[in-house]
This record gives sequence, structure tokens and C-alpha cells, in this order.
Amino acid sequence: MFEIKKPTSSNKTIRMPDTLIEKLERLTAQNDISFNQLVVQCCEYALDNLTDKKDSN
Repeated sequence: MFEIKKPTSSNKTIRMPDTLIEKLERLTAQNDISFNQLVVQCCEYALDNLTDKKDSN
């Protein structure tokens, strides 16, 4: 059965170095994507590709 799902989201305030924000803002402008969308994609990629320190020994 087809089910429509609405993703949930929450607001969270985070602090980032100004230089990182500048780099991300350049990428958002070059790729016509929102700052939030880019940060979410970066975080998802990092988590999906995280190396477990126990596995690297």
C-alpha cells in the first residue's frame, strides 16, 4: 500500500568557524542549493563514510 511520509526536522543552532561558513556559502552559490541542504548532505556523507577507529587498528 502506498503511504505518504512527511520527513520530520528540527532546528538546531551550531557554531562554525567563519572560514568554513565562507567555503560552504561559495559552494551553495556555485551549485544553486541552500546552505541547509548542503550542510545536511555533508553531514550525511560524513556519517555514511565514517571509519570506525576499532576497525583501523
